[in-house]
Amino acid sequence: MTTRDKQLTSAQEAMQAGRFAEGLALTGALLESAPEDGEALYLAAVAARYLADFPAAEAYLGRLHAAMPEYGRAWQEAGHLALAQGHEAAALAAFQRATRFNPALVASWREQARLLAAAGREGEANHAAFQQQRLSQLPRELVAVTNHLAEGRLLRAEEICRHYLRTSTVRDANHVEGMRLLARIGIEFGVLEEAEFLLESALAFQPGDVQLRLDYIDVLRRRQSFAKARAEADKLYERDPASPVFQSRFAIESMAVGDYDRGLELFDKVLEKLPNDPSNLTSKGHALKTTGAREEAIESYRAAIAAKPDHGDAWYALANLKTYRFADDEVERMQAQAARGDLAFMDRVHIAFALGKAHEDRGDFAASFAAYSEGNSLKRAQTRYSADAMSEELARQREACTRDLFEQHAGSGHDAPDPIFILGLPRAGSTLLEQILASHSQVDGTLELPNILALAHRLRGRRIGENRYPQVLHDLTADQLGKFGRDFIENTRIHRAGAPFFIDKMPNNFRHIGLIQLILPNARIIDARRDPMDCCFSGFKQLFAEGQEFTYGLTEVGRYYADYVTLMNHWDTVLPGKVLRVQHEDVLDDLEGQTRRMLDFLGLPFEPACLDFHKTARAVRTASSEQVRQPINRKGQGAWKPFAPWMDELKAALGDLAPQNR
Repeated sequence: MTTRDKQLTSAQEAMQAGRFAEGLALTGALLESAPEDGEALYLAAVAARYLADFPAAEAYLGRLHAAMPEYGRAWQEAGHLALAQGHEAAALAAFQRATRFNPALVASWREQARLLAAAGREGEANHAAFQQQRLSQLPRELVAVTNHLAEGRLLRAEEICRHYLRTSTVRDANHVEGMRLLARIGIEFGVLEEAEFLLESALAFQPGDVQLRLDYIDVLRRRQSFAKARAEADKLYERDPASPVFQSRFAIESMAVGDYDRGLELFDKVLEKLPNDPSNLTSKGHALKTTGAREEAIESYRAAIAAKPDHGDAWYALANLKTYRFADDEVERMQAQAARGDLAFMDRVHIAFALGKAHEDRGDFAASFAAYSEGNSLKRAQTRYSADAMSEELARQREACTRDLFEQHAGSGHDAPDPIFILGLPRAGSTLLEQILASHSQVDGTLELPNILALAHRLRGRRIGENRYPQVLHDLTADQLGKFGRDFIENTRIHRAGAPFFIDKMPNNFRHIGLIQLILPNARIIDARRDPMDCCFSGFKQLFAEGQEFTYGLTEVGRYYADYVTLMNHWDTVLPGKVLRVQHEDVLDDLEGQTRRMLDFLGLPFEPACLDFHKTARAVRTASSEQVRQPINRKGQGAWKPFAPWMDELKAALGDLAPQNR
């Protein structure tokens, strides 16, 4: 046990014995050396409240909220402190926020039930009382799992949950809840296949459990099994078509399979009942943006902000249009929210990136870089990304995917010529290339499809920590490779509109060109490449929904770009002529020439519509959706140069690829 742990234990023991002054003194000593220690701040706030030193308790909680804005127990203590001072409205708000961040807090549910009942809000009071009762009836192990999961202690949560499931049986009333929680842990770890299996099995035991089905839809969506997710959402909707929760979920899943009319219709139904709901207003804005209804999307995002001024998702959605310019009063409102100590984590992240864009548009590059840096630092601290681990992973591709491997499996795989893979790094111009090619009558544009990444993950092995891929490629049979290729064609059919060819523009597929060659040897591959400084800095400025964790630091994104170039050089060596490299700057210089070059590579005749790509009416779901609806321009070229004073870290990571070394 560390000295810090001993001090905290002594403080806890003193407070449990009612010696609050002693407990406060012990935590105060710890805070002198570690002023942002969350546990110490929490105990100090509790001790100060019991000593009736309310200003001190509020000060400790203020520091704790600033350091850990989504720490549920801190908000529960804020509720107790408000009650101690007779501020019941503030107490209720704090207890509600506590359970939003940590649904295992029984005391917060109990106080909500009491306060809501006293206010005559019977329906909400009944819900809170139900949650309190549900937690009270759960085994203490599962309450502990819920608490550890909410507070980010995933390994401990998994350990307790697996032990509970080993010692219980499926006939135990709470066994299914244990399976659900283990699936949630798996989702946090990114082990989505196991999470899907657990939830599917749990639903076989309790098909009527709404929360199980919502979690199942969530994991299907994360795996981008959009058709299955929509079918599950439809089951909930058919159960109660008037439920705003089920309407909203069905709308989201309808959008995911391209049924935009149905999705927007459902969002409107939700908003008839909940006209000021910020989440649904924002989701509707995303839907409108995807279909090209820019002004309507802006209106929906602004309505979400009006309903909830700290709704960072909507602020960033405006910035992420790329073509939107914030008014002065909007910048001031964002800055006011960013100054709040109690701003939720993701709201702070979203607003930081939005402010970065707003300041950049105004030419205040120092303030812009500071805002982008804050957002990236917050996200980087949240991830488990390691540049060293990624370098090792890409090196394993070079070691395993040799010329001998491809000669060994010559003639294997599925012979379909349908797929066109556009890959590389995000923000490298792949959406532009997709829009150009999808404007051709024989090519369907689809999505950033997850199928290749999911197959690679499956080949790693089922157990956490196991990694048999890519070495396992040497052990696969011709029958297996053929089946993988046929499955890819079949499973992606839902995204197609009937053209002979279709595009998968998942950028991360560059890591798996060897796998693509083995299962789909006739597939075409285009490497979308952009100037390294422009590409990396554009990635640094972009807040991705998920999957691009290497962008949250200049060193990380620079190293990733360099590793990408090294791996692409390897593919050129072992699979000569397999990949067509298209430089973004060349497309800007000669749109028609590069378009004809791509079409020749694909074996397709030239069509003038490809040059009028910005007039093509199709849904575009990436961050570049608004940009590719405009004629070609050079707005992004050299965008890093005004930020040059802060780019040394990126240049160092790029090495020989950086401007001064080329």
